[in-house]
Amino acid sequence: MAEHDVDLFVIGGGSGGVRAARISAEHGAKVMLAEEFRLGGTCVIRGCIPKKLLVYASRFHGELEDAAGFGWAVPHASFDWTTLIANKDREIARLEAAYGATLAKAGVKVLKTRAVLLDAHTVQLADGSRVRARHVLIATGATPSYGDPIFGIEHVISSNEAFHLPDFPRRVVIQGGGYIAVEFAGIFAGLGSHVALVYRGENILRGFDEDVRQHLRVEMEARGIRVLTGCKVAAVEDAGGHFLVRLSSGNQIPADRVMFATGRVPNIAKMGLKEAGVEIAANRGIAVDEYSRTTAPNIYAVGDVTNRINLTPVAIREGHAFADTVFGGRPTAVDHTNVPTAVFSEPEVGTVGLTEAQARDRLAQTDIYKAMFKPLKATLSGRQTTVLMKLVVDGLSDRVVGCHVVGEGAAEIAQIAAIAVKMGAKKADFDATIALHPTAAEELVTMRKRFASFARVAAE
Repeated sequence: MAEHDVDLFVIGGGSGGVRAARISAEHGAKVMLAEEFRLGGTCVIRGCIPKKLLVYASRFHGELEDAAGFGWAVPHASFDWTTLIANKDREIARLEAAYGATLAKAGVKVLKTRAVLLDAHTVQLADGSRVRARHVLIATGATPSYGDPIFGIEHVISSNEAFHLPDFPRRVVIQGGGYIAVEFAGIFAGLGSHVALVYRGENILRGFDEDVRQHLRVEMEARGIRVLTGCKVAAVEDAGGHFLVRLSSGNQIPADRVMFATGRVPNIAKMGLKEAGVEIAANRGIAVDEYSRTTAPNIYAVGDVTNRINLTPVAIREGHAFADTVFGGRPTAVDHTNVPTAVFSEPEVGTVGLTEAQARDRLAQTDIYKAMFKPLKATLSGRQTTVLMKLVVDGLSDRVVGCHVVGEGAAEIAQIAAIAVKMGAKKADFDATIALHPTAAEELVTMRKRFASFARVAAE
């Protein structure tokens, strides 16, 4: 056997791994990639893409209701879950095939099998065969976590299974308060389910701006979602044809499906990391430096498996940077500051930069500009909803350090606002920009009144 069979062996065929493999091959490296499930990873197969398709489906219910205010007489509409899932599956299959074609065109050899590390340079496949690699990239993503075991945990599903339910559930209990929990609460509610969202914290979306958290909760409850905070699911009992969910608060809720969306953990079990000299960081992800190098000099890791910022575009950027660093002759460190993010809830959340609390903790003076208003569309539809827009500004430099939006198109607005925040634009630059009317986003350049100002006093 040659000293090395390949220049790079990638373990994991998700967004980060695929990008790293393709770019490395384009730089001239001999690349092999192993994926034990399906190419595309969490995002394409059971995450961002299928979830967004279900989000679109769930919003038609509201659109049909709103249509009456604009003169449309819409006959009684019906929804078919089986059709939605079948169409979703076809699109996911198309995307998976596209990923495979892209890798093949780049010259990457794809192995549909599990791969683990025997040592820093040796990868063992499920059939027992071994591959020697000069460099190894771990991009195995993350897997759902159910938290502490409870009675009846076998009856609980994760978001993975939610995409493949044979029948549409009319009553759903979801435990969790993060992205996945609030998104699926909106999906099931929009499609016609009675939804209860259970979260042990004081409010949903921990880590987001407090105004965003409260605004979204009010909007979700107005759409019929029952939000129960300060408690958790204690047991799930099979009641014959449905389930009885017992909460730590003493309440009981009947449900057809119980879903836990209590976070995801790095997918690193039984991978041979210790044997290869790869250490785990305090955040439970693989420890890496700014170039995604692990404690084993020839092994790297990107994406959710590092538990840094678990977003698909971040994994893609990290994978590309890895390839440029190791095979392209251009050492590239990924900047993880001011990464925009969206929650495809109903209504939608888009955000970038510092929250008000973070700014107050870090800056000498923080200025807050905030607007809440009824969207133009709601004036005829009659829907009781409001949009929230908020800018967090460094009171001394006038630099916009945070932008937070809740409402229709929030993610699209946040993506553009992220450019301004990343460039260090000032509030004066926003003010100098002529508004595009009538839009919701124009509020970002017309907000003038300062709602709050805070000057931090240094400790004596």
